[in-house]
Amino acid sequence: MEKLRKKGLAVFKLLFSILLLYLVFTRIPFTEVWEVIRQAQLSYLLMALLAFAGSKWIAARRLNLYFHKIKIHLDERSNRKLYLLGMFYNLFLPGGIGGDAYKGYLLHRTFGTPGKSLAQVLLLDRLSGLALLAIYCIILLPWLSHPRLETYQALVWAGIPIGILLYRWAHQRAFPLLHSIFWISLGYSALVQFAQLVSVYLILMALGVTGSVVEYLLIFMISSIVAILPLTIGGIGSREVVFYYGAKWLGLQEDISIGVSLTFFALTALVSLLGIVYHFRNPKLNPGSDSLNPK
Repeated sequence: MEKLRKKGLAVFKLLFSILLLYLVFTRIPFTEVWEVIRQAQLSYLLMALLAFAGSKWIAARRLNLYFHKIKIHLDERSNRKLYLLGMFYNLFLPGGIGGDAYKGYLLHRTFGTPGKSLAQVLLLDRLSGLALLAIYCIILLPWLSHPRLETYQALVWAGIPIGILLYRWAHQRAFPLLHSIFWISLGYSALVQFAQLVSVYLILMALGVTGSVVEYLLIFMISSIVAILPLTIGGIGSREVVFYYGAKWLGLQEDISIGVSLTFFALTALVSLLGIVYHFRNPKLNPGSDSLNPK
């Protein structure tokens, strides 16, 4: 019954992704989007790929910081292998063994850590990324030249410290064991999202976009929040819908907007595909020092 449920979930995600892509490409021809992508400068795309890979390297280190706090002293090399395996499962095996679930299973089997502690850490790893996405959205808003936002600029700036304080309060209430590393993990999360913003900026340069950069970056941040919802395969489809309607609302070129989204997904897939090595050969989880755990 459980296997049937997982297969059904995988089919649902696939069909929902296809439906969303169909809705987008009935409004803007795929040939127009492909023409934008085809003319992209390879040098910028390679730099964008490196920036995205760097964001995942930082994210893996943040996760290992959480692991060390619950007495899983995993060495960095093993942690990176495990993180890549999780990325591969999340993108290429939807509805089956989720990346987070499998990471939790391997760590529990290797270190004997209680499942509740592992679940909290893996949940917080997702939430920390979500919180910084929201904060970066607030930071980008005042830089927009959209007339509807000019009246509320002061309120938007005030939302930045308020948002951080609210997140800190929720973090302390929900994850008291991990609260001592709040500011360190917040710094890691800020670097993760900044590196991804750099990656998208380089994609824009690759596609020859020189204007309305802030607008495209804001749409990307919002699309990343939507893509976290486990409704599609790796966010494909849901990102494109956000990019399409965001472009219409902000007066951007829709073909370029969709091109940015699809290019970012392609970079994500390339990095995630590296985890296939550890699908066929489970990574050996070696213990490391306690150097990541703040005294």
